[in-house]
Amino acid sequence: MAIEHKSISFVIPCLNEKQTLPFILDKINKTRFTDLREYESEVILSDNGSTDGSIAIARSFGAKVVECQERGYGAALKYGISQANNEIIIFADADDTYDFGESPILVNELEKGFDLVLGSRLKGKVFPGAMPFLHRYLGTPALNSMINTLYGKKSYKTSDCNSGFRCFLKKEFLNWEVTSNGMEFASEMLVKAMKSNSLIAEVPVSLHPDHPGRKPHLKTWRDGMMHLLRIFVDSPSFFNTVGTSLFMLSFAILLISLATPLYVHIFGLSIFGIHTMMFSVMGTVLGQLIWSSGLFISVKNGGTNGVYSKIIGMSEDVLVWIIAVFVLFIIITMGVIVVYWAILGFENLDIQKQTLFATAICVNGMIFTTNVFSAHLLKRT
Repeated sequence: MAIEHKSISFVIPCLNEKQTLPFILDKINKTRFTDLREYESEVILSDNGSTDGSIAIARSFGAKVVECQERGYGAALKYGISQANNEIIIFADADDTYDFGESPILVNELEKGFDLVLGSRLKGKVFPGAMPFLHRYLGTPALNSMINTLYGKKSYKTSDCNSGFRCFLKKEFLNWEVTSNGMEFASEMLVKAMKSNSLIAEVPVSLHPDHPGRKPHLKTWRDGMMHLLRIFVDSPSFFNTVGTSLFMLSFAILLISLATPLYVHIFGLSIFGIHTMMFSVMGTVLGQLIWSSGLFISVKNGGTNGVYSKIIGMSEDVLVWIIAVFVLFIIITMGVIVVYWAILGFENLDIQKQTLFATAICVNGMIFTTNVFSAHLLKRT
């Protein structure tokens, strides 16, 4: 169903962009007063501490300048959006890599009833030199796959999660409660929109190379990791599934190895022996560590449905008994081995598999107990 909105705010995050500001502000003004002339509109420059004259340039083009004290791409956008007076928000970078002249394409799509429209560079035209090879063929596709796997629905899967050219309804953005202050703002905004079942669409847009001599603000590896961490923060279930699966598989191999007298020859390989068990022990520990990441995320998020919520909501008396039982079990298990070893005069024991299996049980018990205790500590901070 088509919906008609009355007003648009163009929001531009800025930090020392005097070289490119005149170009983008000129494009915005031309678009405002031609293709988008039926809308009431404003231009907001959310300045992040510019010292190069960017503020004066913005004002000379009629833009409203607001000064964001907190540093960061996301911080500047959040503050600029908060100061916007209109229904529709359009934002893009101040580096002139996105063409604000394409804004009507995004607005027209939004007016079909969507809450958020992304300008997809990968569906559009990427001019030579506009997008580094690693960003285009590794970073962005990998992050797209993670977001689509964790949060995608049949109605929408992203093709360009890092797009910095977006059009959306301000009221919907406020409902998403985006908190990131850095470059990961883009991923968090999309993830929360998808989790909120917002109606999302994409349109092809072009991406142009930086102006000669301009130094990009983006730092590939740092910002890539920030995006990755932000994506996983909203999906503790991922860590639960992966960690539990790895633990159960590794533990099953441990049991099979324990039940095998020495080892088994399959296709010329000796498996289910002591070395198989060593790697299986590592697998159980790694599975626990992955699983516990989801537990700690759940504490930060206030708990989630499923096993994490049950552990986080566990009463203190139950917590005490769980810890006591695990500690007692560990002491007894390792004590039996030590006593048996002592009876044999502390000679080398021919029970390597049994000892390794017992060690795996005890180590994982200690890790689990420590993680549950740590989760309850974090809950109280």
